[in-house]
Order: sequence, then structure tokens, then C-alpha cells
Amino acid sequence: MKVVVDMNKCQDHGQCVFAAPDVFGLDGAGRLVHVPDPDDALRDEVEEAADVCPLQAIRIED
Repeated sequence: MKVVVDMNKCQDHGQCVFAAPDVFGLDGAGRLVHVPDPDDALRDEVEEAADVCPLQAIRIED
């Protein structure tokens, strides 16, 4: 699984951080950071994060 975030769409709302805290986070400046290749065991959390993203900026690739 590969997680792709369109940083041109992302506005750092952070909803993904609540859904998948092991994959998404906010840096010291409040900008989104993520693990691009998380363990497949986290798929459900990542799918939830993609679903709750207000701007649909998260994509999962297999």
C-alpha cells in the first residue's frame, strides 16, 4: 500500500491525523506529514483517513 497526499489540495485540516495517527501527523509548523508506505495492517485506518479528508486529498495505491 502506498499513501499519496496531494499537497496542492491539502489545507492541513488534520482530520486524517485523528483517523490514522500512526500514518499522519502535523509538524511543528502545522503542516501535514505522512508515512508514504505504511504497514498493510493500517489499511482500515488509512481508508478512514481518506474518507474523512474534507478536500479528498488522500489517495491509496496498491
